[in-house]
Amino acid sequence: MKKRISVISLIPRSGRFYAGQVQKLFGDRVEVFSYSTGDGSIEQIDISDLYMLTTDAFKEAEEARKYVPAGCQTVMIQVTYSKQTVREMRELPKDTPILFVNATQQMAREAITQLEQLGVSQIMFTPYGPDSPRPEGFEIAVTPDELEFVPPDISRVINIGHRPCTAATMIEAAVRLEMEEILEEDAFKQYMRSMEAKNYSFEKMFHRSQRLESRFDILLEILDEGLIGVNELGEIFACNRMARDITGVEEAAVIGRKAGDRFPYIPFEQVMEDKTPRAPRIVRIRGININMAVVPVVRQGECIGAFATLQRFSELEKRQNELRSQLLHKGYRAKYTFDDFLGNSPAVARIKDILKEMAAVELPVLLIGETGTGKELLAHAVHRASARSQGPFVAINVAAMPENLLESELFGYEEGAFTGAKKGGRPGLFEFAHRGTLFLDEVEGMSQAMQIKLLRVLQEREIMRVGGNQIIRVDVRIVAATNESLEELVEKGSFRRDLYYRLNALPVLIPPLRERGDDIFLLFENFCQRAGGECELPQEVRNLFGQYKWPGNVRELQNVAEYLSYARKKNVQVEDLPPTFLRSFKREEEKKLLGGESPARDAGRPAQMLPVSRGEREERGPEFWFVLEQLYGACEQGRLIGRESMLKAARARRFPISQKEIRDTLARMEREGLVKITRGRGGSRITETGQRMWENRTD
Repeated sequence: MKKRISVISLIPRSGRFYAGQVQKLFGDRVEVFSYSTGDGSIEQIDISDLYMLTTDAFKEAEEARKYVPAGCQTVMIQVTYSKQTVREMRELPKDTPILFVNATQQMAREAITQLEQLGVSQIMFTPYGPDSPRPEGFEIAVTPDELEFVPPDISRVINIGHRPCTAATMIEAAVRLEMEEILEEDAFKQYMRSMEAKNYSFEKMFHRSQRLESRFDILLEILDEGLIGVNELGEIFACNRMARDITGVEEAAVIGRKAGDRFPYIPFEQVMEDKTPRAPRIVRIRGININMAVVPVVRQGECIGAFATLQRFSELEKRQNELRSQLLHKGYRAKYTFDDFLGNSPAVARIKDILKEMAAVELPVLLIGETGTGKELLAHAVHRASARSQGPFVAINVAAMPENLLESELFGYEEGAFTGAKKGGRPGLFEFAHRGTLFLDEVEGMSQAMQIKLLRVLQEREIMRVGGNQIIRVDVRIVAATNESLEELVEKGSFRRDLYYRLNALPVLIPPLRERGDDIFLLFENFCQRAGGECELPQEVRNLFGQYKWPGNVRELQNVAEYLSYARKKNVQVEDLPPTFLRSFKREEEKKLLGGESPARDAGRPAQMLPVSRGEREERGPEFWFVLEQLYGACEQGRLIGRESMLKAARARRFPISQKEIRDTLARMEREGLVKITRGRGGSRITETGQRMWENRTD
């Protein structure tokens, strides 16, 4: 009877590709079905003998349990590149700037890292996905069959196709299905020869040890950790130089001896009996802390030996630091300096002076400001001006992630910590930011549980990965940002007081754009130049910009500048401004207009009708109430008023309205009996009904 395999992926096309690979390799022994969490086809999944999951298929472990029954056979799909692809990439000219395009920027970054590990290191790759800023200055793009995400201005696109499953993934699938015979078939051997691989598992190394004894001995001696191997009888057959240095034994004194006699502190017997690996733990050997792990070697359900790895804890920390330093070349760098924070206002000068002083101190910095004021840019600048400038800069928006995902992002996780965890585990952002700066944006959105864990890191300077049991020391400076009042959150009990005082060591208030005066026009010109526009602002528009509240701050101003630049507006008029900007400005003006009495109104007049409701006021819009106010004021002065006079009054008040909008509003009012329009140039006159509506405009 054929075995059933279900391949589960996030992206449907990727899932179909992997399913096709598995079907081709396993042939008519199996039936392979592809399901996706991205298009919802996962809802039709059926019971299977084996579930093969991509690492991005599920965001959370709980989600996976809904579709993969507990206790079922699962294999995490790991991908690599074919040797042909790697050869083609190595032939590209050195230092060529190439955009690597994938479904997300993170997936692109991981794919680049894997290429570099396989020796493709001469190319200046930049990761790109639809979730990242649009790149500029690239002529060549490389993509793993994600052509729809390649920017249209790229002149040359190299499609390397989907990354195929690793040989290890196929081996594990065969073992789980008890189809080991497939490993000896020519098709599988050819598949293995065509794939790039960077290492061999202990199981594979042990299986070939008798035929490749000399190679095995060489491998043992070049390992940077101690390795001790025993056979099914518990007899030692391998003990490399590093293991001998750590344990203080001679090779002749241990080879062929019982491991229990020579190394009683290594649980070989229990591991082979249980057929279960022992997680790494710290033991003391000859007065030195050693990180020790033990794994069994199982073939067809029988344990035929075991390996123990030994590594001095100090060397482990040293290697972690080396790996962290390599991450500096993977994009964890600060991009901006204080010169990039444009502005000549006194408020900006003061902020720069304060932060330059604070950058020299190791205490946490808390940036407080509204959305779009440039908090992240200043966090980059603080790092660049600090003694940690040569270290990594890592940024994360803590409010944008669920609690369980945020914990694994910050602290990392060990292999098997949860369903979907990558093989071998993954370091967290605290490890990535070692000897550098970690920027926590929107820190007010952090849960109480995560606040406690962050407080412990700040106090103890150490972390533990999710699912791990090892303490990892980290040296990280925290720069946090918030757009809310943490003091109020502390009083409400949603933010811990002790964490608040830890983060609030060096607080800085970032001024909103409306308080920065002529910086508005300096920034506008800069954004236009960057967008390739040449926009000139007449005094009418400049007055409007100065009066506007800019709730989105610098980010909103940038949107307006880019809109006008891409629309090729040179001499900008009020009606050229983005409709969303005008709508927001009109809402502000409407609040002013309806919040008090008309300047033309003299004595209070008793209401002759019910007050106009707030819903009706908002439905009619600010243009209606502006025109009605002008009509009422003219009536109070005993005169008619025309469209040109209304337009002139609007410009004097910097109220954005066109002559057509005035004409349409008057026509609507006439239909409702609120105004009498004199044809020609006679002007318009408000009716008694219109007067009562204006007088009853507030609740």
